[in-house]
Amino acid sequence: MSKAEQNKPLVKHIYTADPSAHVFNGKIYVYPSHDLNVEVTDNDNGDQYVMEDYHVLEMDSVTSEVVDCGEVLNMREVPWVSKQMWAPDCAYKNGKYYLYFPAKDKDGIFRIGVATSDTPGGKFTPEAEPIKGSFSIDPCSFVDDDGRAYLVTGGLWGGQLEKWQTGSFVMGDPDMIPGSDGPKGDEPALGPCVGELTDDMLQYKEAPKHVQILDENGEPIKACDEKRRYFEGPWMHKYNGKYYLSYSTGTTCYIVYATSDSPFGPFTYQGRILEPVIGWTTHHSIVEVDGKWYLFYHDSSLSGGINSKRCVKFRELNYDADGKIITMNPYDN
Repeated sequence: MSKAEQNKPLVKHIYTADPSAHVFNGKIYVYPSHDLNVEVTDNDNGDQYVMEDYHVLEMDSVTSEVVDCGEVLNMREVPWVSKQMWAPDCAYKNGKYYLYFPAKDKDGIFRIGVATSDTPGGKFTPEAEPIKGSFSIDPCSFVDDDGRAYLVTGGLWGGQLEKWQTGSFVMGDPDMIPGSDGPKGDEPALGPCVGELTDDMLQYKEAPKHVQILDENGEPIKACDEKRRYFEGPWMHKYNGKYYLSYSTGTTCYIVYATSDSPFGPFTYQGRILEPVIGWTTHHSIVEVDGKWYLFYHDSSLSGGINSKRCVKFRELNYDADGKIITMNPYDN
């Protein structure tokens, strides 16, 4: 498959974003968020991302037709949700599939919910309450080789991550510029949170912990380092025994990564994976398919650059001999 063939939207009948890709039962399943086709105004709180349901995309291989499994969960089915069902992920364990999703509760606070299914394509049945102790957005599920399972979560600004620095939600001034209540300047940047899940995959074993991301000198990445600091969209995968934490830098629109010997870190910054795409946001996943690795991501090319109407794409990802991910330009054919 050529790079040009890979640089096409997976589907065009709906707007999709934030793809979490997995191989289940020999097929590729992509769990994206669903951008509704409505007219909205952009702001730094993310209110333009109007989402209320999830679809699952199924592929027999990277060259096959993409099948939309249909709506697998709607916010109307989740008692605690008020709005904004954003980027989800899915995990398999115990003979079941677990769909993890963020949404605002009735108080306007982002929590992480979970829904279950006997099949990877759904439909998914939600738990009545969010995961206890959960907060912020962008859950990434990671099941390690030993069967232990983790959730990696967190997004700044509209994702409310910086509002949890004390361990409890602090609203702050509603007129405050998004992000202004977080670390600044040379202060250590906030990292995502990692929490191990219980064996039934429905709760945390203990409170999730903030992960530290270090530079090449072993010093914490600074809040002002917008080309390398964590913003949102975490993804964790394992390659040659190392844990790879990749994420979006937000304002500078890069996908970058760091590595560690533990899922709890600390992680050491390694470099860029993807240069900026059309549209403000960037969010991704990394999956191995038949011995090759692929990056699933989104841009706003299908809508002509409208930030809140995006489309999922993918392209092959390569490592060098030292395990470094080779940087990609999304439009290099």
